[in-house]
Amino acid sequence: MGLEIQSENQKPNSTASPPAPISVLPQQLPITTAPSTTTALRQKKLKLIPFIFLIYFEVAGGPFGEEPAVQAAGPLFAILGFLLFPFIWSIPEALITAELSTAYPGDGGFVIWADRAFGPFWGSLMGTWKFLSGVINIASFPALCIDYLERLFPIFDSGLPRHLAIYVSTLLLSFLNYTGLTIVGYTAVLLGVVSLMPFILMSFIAIPQIHPHRWLNLGQKGVKRDWNLFFNTLFWNLNFWDNVSTLAGEVDNPQKTFPIGLFVAVIFTCLAYLIPLFAATGAVSVDQSLWETGFMANVAQMIVGKWLKIWIEIGAVLSAIGLFEAQMSSCAYQVLGMAEIGFLPKFCGARAKWFNTPWVGILGATIITLGVSNLAFTVIVSSANFLYSLGMLLEFASFLWLRRKHPQLKRPYRVPMRLPGLVIMCLIPSAFLVFIMVIATKTVFLVSGVMTAGGILWFIAMKICKAKKWLDFKSSEEGEEG
Repeated sequence: MGLEIQSENQKPNSTASPPAPISVLPQQLPITTAPSTTTALRQKKLKLIPFIFLIYFEVAGGPFGEEPAVQAAGPLFAILGFLLFPFIWSIPEALITAELSTAYPGDGGFVIWADRAFGPFWGSLMGTWKFLSGVINIASFPALCIDYLERLFPIFDSGLPRHLAIYVSTLLLSFLNYTGLTIVGYTAVLLGVVSLMPFILMSFIAIPQIHPHRWLNLGQKGVKRDWNLFFNTLFWNLNFWDNVSTLAGEVDNPQKTFPIGLFVAVIFTCLAYLIPLFAATGAVSVDQSLWETGFMANVAQMIVGKWLKIWIEIGAVLSAIGLFEAQMSSCAYQVLGMAEIGFLPKFCGARAKWFNTPWVGILGATIITLGVSNLAFTVIVSSANFLYSLGMLLEFASFLWLRRKHPQLKRPYRVPMRLPGLVIMCLIPSAFLVFIMVIATKTVFLVSGVMTAGGILWFIAMKICKAKKWLDFKSSEEGEEG
């Protein structure tokens, strides 16, 4: 990824300095407001290892959910997809996140980038798209937990027990998020290790049973390839790299931690998908239609035994918990960051007295998550993908425009390319984003259109509230003083 971290990592405003030239003024704009002295004393910053695992859970959480790629297009295309897609999508997105998060190390993340590039309207719309795609995505994880638990406890198959289980698990997981980002980070480390161990065991034990020719299988004859399912599976399993940008204000030394953390997380995540996929597709030969979400547990039973199947099913529940916690953190701190830069009312940036967490953001994200938790899983995933695609197109445009508009902006990490190379780097994943949106269903278009219209109305409403002083907003001057 070309880690080129500059040596100037001085904290802004640490000493008096002459006014910056116009080309670097955006770096001096308020990003986050510093906490009070008592809050700062007890605030713990996120360290590198928990940060890597939080990125891992923002994106993947393990090879759970990669099975539909085999079902949709066969083993060869699934392997090629998880081999090549990181170069087309994951690495460019991680590089952009590393550069812009170190240039603008605030909890607003991508909202700040769009605002600095194109103004408050686009910053607000970016916030709407990313927040809604995030909370919609979060809603899928309690459902995934229950899907795996029902294999052990059939009572959760349907009806009231299933609905209650989803609601209760959502509330409990939200409370864990409320207890603090440091706790969430170290919980992610534990969850990551425990949930990945059974796949490591399965992959090693599968080696004598692997027949490499099975990797070249293009799929069963007579089975039509489902490219919609295939690409949505790849996209859903390998996106959301930029979500950690909303945690930049909570990370210890973000100028160094972000590039290193993203670099390690990209390699870690790709290996976590590929090694079990090579092992499973090479060791077993079954009907292609069986490769649905959760089938890896059955593969483990075929290769090793039932005890490993149970471990993987428990690991899937733990992984879903990690995914929930990581993405809930990003959504909650995004709300806090938007309040800090005056996009949302001041009260949205309130932190809990005991845990210093953004309780308003956590509460808002939890309420919306509960509201959409009973939607069909495919609708949840596709709608999240569509909104995320809109946000990513704006993010790529913001990245390129900031490079052109402010070439001298202090960037502790800088993607080692000139503007023409960066344009090409962004065009390839942008084409894929357009493709993802084109193949969306009418329902997804409708849901996404309504949410976008709601985002525009929200921006207008906030603008009126600010002008009429109906609600209290932070000003730029307040941010600079903090």
